[in-house]
Amino acid sequence: MLQLQKIRENKDAYSNALKKRNIDATGVLNSVIKLDEERRAIQTELDATLAELNKHSKEIGMLFKSGQIKEANDLKAKTPSLKEASKKLGDDLDQTSKDLQELLFQIPNVPHESVPSGNSDEDNEEVFREGTIPELTKQALPHWELAKKYDIIDFELGVKIAGSGFPVYKGKGARLQRALIAYFLDKNTAAGYTEIQVPHLVNETSGYGTGQLPDKEGQMYHVQADNLYLIPTAEVPVTNIFRDEIIAKGKFPIKYTGYTPCFRREAGSYGAHVRGLNRLHQFDKVEIVRVEQPETSYQALDEMVEHVKNILRELKLPYRILRLCGGDLGFTAALTYDFEVFSTAQDRWLEISSVSNFETYQANRLKLRFKDENGKSQLAHTLNGSSLALPRVLAGILENYQTDEGIQIPEVLVPYCGFDKIN
Repeated sequence: MLQLQKIRENKDAYSNALKKRNIDATGVLNSVIKLDEERRAIQTELDATLAELNKHSKEIGMLFKSGQIKEANDLKAKTPSLKEASKKLGDDLDQTSKDLQELLFQIPNVPHESVPSGNSDEDNEEVFREGTIPELTKQALPHWELAKKYDIIDFELGVKIAGSGFPVYKGKGARLQRALIAYFLDKNTAAGYTEIQVPHLVNETSGYGTGQLPDKEGQMYHVQADNLYLIPTAEVPVTNIFRDEIIAKGKFPIKYTGYTPCFRREAGSYGAHVRGLNRLHQFDKVEIVRVEQPETSYQALDEMVEHVKNILRELKLPYRILRLCGGDLGFTAALTYDFEVFSTAQDRWLEISSVSNFETYQANRLKLRFKDENGKSQLAHTLNGSSLALPRVLAGILENYQTDEGIQIPEVLVPYCGFDKIN
């Protein structure tokens, strides 16, 4: 969330910047400042009341000790009203702090200055494109038909077991899936990311820490009996490793990678654009997460973008990179680059990765800090990216690599698969 001090100092600048998200934040920012003033006034009054109580306590003891019993009892009679006042002030402080926190949770991150204005994904800015789109024959099929033809993914069986959006991978389809996971992890660890395995469920505090709660509550699967949430991305458990931590200066950069299944309800998703692997309730993803000092975070973002580029080059998939506009920018992100692979059989682009810098937005929620050169605690910057999300990468491989004789496996994956063709 945004920092209170920064809101007080930059209210007008923040309000103008948030217009890129097509929201008028003036009212809520004014409410935040007003609530914060109320909170600080209550805190000041509470501190004074507690100080007076403490002073009375010492004076009462001294009066009894010196034999001034009447004076001591007179002063003691004032104590209950002070205690009652301090309790009420404490309750008021708790409620005002809670109201302030809930208000802060409603405000999205301030977009980076390079974020273009826009209302939807149609206004995103293409910044890079690479790769040759293959020319397929008229007999070319979309990936869901290829999956059925070669018996490598069974969507109907997934419906039987769980419901729509839960595919069953079979035979060479399952092996290709496993190969992609291993390949992505190997690429990430070779680039200096430490591999980590994390829980697939998180508590409510973790959800609030990275900003999925309360913003994405409707999209998360909630295990109500235990108040745990199935993770929508490894970003949540991996980043929460550093919650309430003060990072030693010599530990930067922090670079983690992890594979997890991901779970998203995707409420309201239907239609042809979500067929097959295009949008799932359960899918596999390999994530990269970085924790950086503020002055190096945008260099780190560029490095992450180049890293994903290199993976797609090795897979020889045609792709493009978009800088997301304000209207399409995620709630917690300051700047996001989306990678899209071209699905030749569907004749459209499919998002396969988002690489984002959250600046201090998550770190403020997480209380993730480091000591600067003056020994003062500062908020770190957090970043994350898909490296990569498997379903649409797999869809792109099936469609772009299809031939009359079968589906060719990208050369870089053959050692991981143990075969070079699906036929």
